Amino acid sequence: MLSYRHGFHAGNHADVLKHIVLTLILDYLKQKNKPYWFIDTHAGAGKYSLESDFSNKTSEHLDGIGKIFHDEKKPLALSKYIEIIRHLNGGDQLKQYPGSPWIASQLLSYEDKIRLFELHPTDLTSLLHVLGKKSNTKIYGEDGFNGLKAMIPPPPKRALVLTDPSYEIKNDYLKVVESLKDSLKRFETGIYMVWCPLIDRSEPLVMLKQLQKLNTKEWLYISLSIAKPSDDIGMFGSYLFIINPPWKLKEQIEEIMPYLSHQLGLNGHGSYEIEAKTS
Repeated sequence: MLSYRHGFHAGNHADVLKHIVLTLILDYLKQKNKPYWFIDTHAGAGKYSLESDFSNKTSEHLDGIGKIFHDEKKPLALSKYIEIIRHLNGGDQLKQYPGSPWIASQLLSYEDKIRLFELHPTDLTSLLHVLGKKSNTKIYGEDGFNGLKAMIPPPPKRALVLTDPSYEIKNDYLKVVESLKDSLKRFETGIYMVWCPLIDRSEPLVMLKQLQKLNTKEWLYISLSIAKPSDDIGMFGSYLFIINPPWKLKEQIEEIMPYLSHQLGLNGHGSYEIEAKTS
């Protein structure tokens, strides 16, 4: 039940998409001189070695962050994301890759709060080691779907909630939708960001239709595919569904996605979709 380890996939095309958008949203939130919370329901280990046995077993980062980190033609909107990775590595050598909690730790001030949930005991130990001593951070070794209920609405009434389970368990797709329904009743103005893999199965697209039917004024859907669904590579892409997206995020994404699909696409098969609902 807890067999999934993100270390196998750290820095791949899905991480690149997720973490670029995460960085843009967090950077937007800090522009206002008001505190906010970052809540991650499935936090992972915090950061990952790209030289570990896990990473070297699949080397997925070579077709992900490895294709853009040193590229001089990348869009300006990627600057903060690349800067964070460079800071983690202490320069231009790509040996480590940050998880979402580490990215948040670099962008939130001491007045902002970070709340992280992780069930896997090994990843939880790593997460506690990496971020457990930060005064504005609390880490919980419990199910994030359940733990989220006690976190919202947060006192400052400003927050980004990231939900990105492994989806190893089919029930996760249903849990994501039910969690969002409950969260929107408690905290309808929060920003909610859901990540989902694109695989040759029906569940991801069924969940997307359910997310689009939620009672929300605004949402943004972004998908990145690096291959055709028929190609035998397992996860051929991923998507993000963002409720209450920040102003101008869609504009930034429209600048970034042509580059990402070209740079990360395999054998010229990169593609993307952007769809939005506005009030």
